[in-house]
Amino acid sequence: MDIVEVFKEATSGSIYSVFQMAIIVIPIMIIMQIAEELDILAIVSKFLGPMVTPLGVSKEGALPFLVGLFFGITYGAGVIIPASKDGKLTKKEILLITIFLSVCHALVEDTMIFVVLGANGIILVLGRLAIGIVITLFANKILPEDKSYTKVLPID
Repeated sequence: MDIVEVFKEATSGSIYSVFQMAIIVIPIMIIMQIAEELDILAIVSKFLGPMVTPLGVSKEGALPFLVGLFFGITYGAGVIIPASKDGKLTKKEILLITIFLSVCHALVEDTMIFVVLGANGIILVLGRLAIGIVITLFANKILPEDKSYTKVLPID
């Protein structure tokens, strides 16, 4: 096989993969925008508050936690930064959310992409959730308490 054939095959395969990812990512982005406009995410985060409390995250941190979990770190950061600027999150909460999202971000989006590529979605979801929860619980136990609700980020 010559280099031109390899290049053609790599290019067509890449374009196909990007197209499949776009089919998944674009609808998720549209749903995210609609959910944000209708305050659906805020309503859901009220119900998630009791679930994130054992991880060291308050009800105020449930929304950034939820957004990052389902839609990715970028969207999560878009919610975390304003919440921290408003003084709603402690430094410890921001760190715990970041630790969890480092392991377990974009749960829906990433899982759908990997399922399209042939991975087992159930194993991906359960494995990532379990590892994220264990690491965050451990971090919550070893990090010192931070009761201050002052602005964390020096962003104006």
